[in-house]
Amino acid sequence: MYDDGATPVFLGGPEEDASLGEVHAGEAALLDAYSAAVTTAVARATPAVAHLHIERQGRTAGSGSGFLVTSDGYLLTNSHVVHRAELVRASFPDGTATRAYVVGDDPDTDLALLQVHQRQAAPLELAPSENLRVGQIAIALGNPLGFGSTVTAGVVSALGRTLRGQSGRLIDDVLQTDAALNPGNSGGPLLDSRGCVIGVNTATILGAQGLCFTVASNTARFVMGEILRHGRVRRAFLGLAGQTVPLGLPLARRLERAALTAVRVLEVVPDGPAARAGLRAGDLLLAADGAELAGVDALHRLLAADTIGRTVELRLLRGREILTLTATAEPRGARG
Repeated sequence: MYDDGATPVFLGGPEEDASLGEVHAGEAALLDAYSAAVTTAVARATPAVAHLHIERQGRTAGSGSGFLVTSDGYLLTNSHVVHRAELVRASFPDGTATRAYVVGDDPDTDLALLQVHQRQAAPLELAPSENLRVGQIAIALGNPLGFGSTVTAGVVSALGRTLRGQSGRLIDDVLQTDAALNPGNSGGPLLDSRGCVIGVNTATILGAQGLCFTVASNTARFVMGEILRHGRVRRAFLGLAGQTVPLGLPLARRLERAALTAVRVLEVVPDGPAARAGLRAGDLLLAADGAELAGVDALHRLLAADTIGRTVELRLLRGREILTLTATAEPRGARG
């Protein structure tokens, strides 16, 4: 009994229970919205995702994933999944299995284009990757370790990463995600909440958790277009082999460079564009078209398709002399 007539308030009484109920309801609504987004995207995309079975020298040599991107049976996957494959078979969730033919393979971006001739599910749409935001939902579909039609989900955890491709070149504009990927996921799609493709799953880092990488959809669209138009991805060729080397601070200051590295020319292809321009093994490449060359990767980025046939101005150090030479880039592969 309380002498002042006050009514005691007990912790956990009706008022607090009601507010907790509202919080729990809100969490449930968010969870339901997330679940709805993921399940809807998966339902739209799953029929178009194939399990790829690879044979080399008459024996099973692995498996991966791929997905339809056109109504006439073209599929995107990873180059490392189908490179040098003698036979590729595509199995779809509806039980359909058919041979897939390699139309084009680009190790520089770890992408490849296949085609199946049997009528298949509706293709997936490639979303523009420049609109992506860190933290948005990312849903991976594929066949990890042979477990068909597996779904993992997370977020886009970083944008604008680079990843070393099979050819040694850097793949630009790579997405990082924490959606779990395992062997067999390679070549499968990374989806947004609408079920559109934002990337092609390509790699994980051994020993790391939650570090998975995806080639952005804009890169995939470019590679697909190049293969369909030209049978390969066109890149420019100067005819030199180089290595990234340190300059040392005194030399960098003397050359008035921000970068402390440059490209040492190791080899010049006889009668190639660089040889005709006068480059020699041992030259130190400093800049191309007025932009500093901090390393071989910067030179690779310069040698895109739009450089073919164009004159490139090269600034270099030979001994103690700074020279400017010009070379006209050729299509890579034009010499066989």
